[in-house]
Amino acid sequence: MATLGNPKNTIEVLQKYNFNFQKKFGQNFLIDMHVLEKIIRAADINKEDFVLEIGPGIGTMTQYLCECAREVIAVEIDKNLIPILQDTLSAYKNVEIIQQDILKVDVNRLALERNQGKPIKIVANLPYYITTPIIMGLFESHVPVESITVMVQKEVAGRMQVGPGTKEYGALSLAVQYYAKPQVVANVPPNCFMPRPKVGSAVIRLTKHKEPPVQVAQESLMFALIRASFNQRRKTLVNGLYNAQGIPYSKEEIAQALGRMGLSANVRGEALTLEQFAQLSNLLGE
Repeated sequence: MATLGNPKNTIEVLQKYNFNFQKKFGQNFLIDMHVLEKIIRAADINKEDFVLEIGPGIGTMTQYLCECAREVIAVEIDKNLIPILQDTLSAYKNVEIIQQDILKVDVNRLALERNQGKPIKIVANLPYYITTPIIMGLFESHVPVESITVMVQKEVAGRMQVGPGTKEYGALSLAVQYYAKPQVVANVPPNCFMPRPKVGSAVIRLTKHKEPPVQVAQESLMFALIRASFNQRRKTLVNGLYNAQGIPYSKEEIAQALGRMGLSANVRGEALTLEQFAQLSNLLGE
């Protein structure tokens, strides 16, 4: 089987099937073998592993995963890619292709049936507009995951790593850092893709924490506070939370909780660390 990381082979497959790129699915296929090898190394795939791949495209990375893993399930939303995948992966017996939106797949059930409920490894080259809902969905539904190695827009990778006080810091930074340790493993320029995206990309590995780094009584309340405080970044935290739907506290209660934490009532959400959001959530939740 021809290796798809080679641009010539990718073009041949696309021409053979007369494939048209779908803007709505944000399709950009990787055509750089060095980057593919870096992703596989970063994901640390071995023969024991069950791997879930999100967005296999024409199977470029899937071929590499099949070589290294025990079993691969590739979830692809675009039905036009299914016949191509069946062709490019025909040499492999350890792969199953599912045509579905990953947000509708019961990943917990897959892990249970295919990996005895043990943590799975996830590898993905995600369309940029849906990166956050997919990653948050996987974490919030408490899927047993060991790591997620994912190609994302460079600035999104940056956002996942930053701390308070920076412009990039936001709900995504806090959520990712609550669940996992983020590490950028490669920067990937636009010319590594077909068609070329307008922005740079990065591969980031999110290694799931065994235990969350902060203790919080109600995870859902903490995330509601985080989301509300960044929805209106320019407002003070007291006003942002008071105006948010679904947060049932008065300005006095919020200011009082901040006071107990030694913070001013004029503080903004972007100044708080993950520990402080956990503390605020615990105080309000009482």
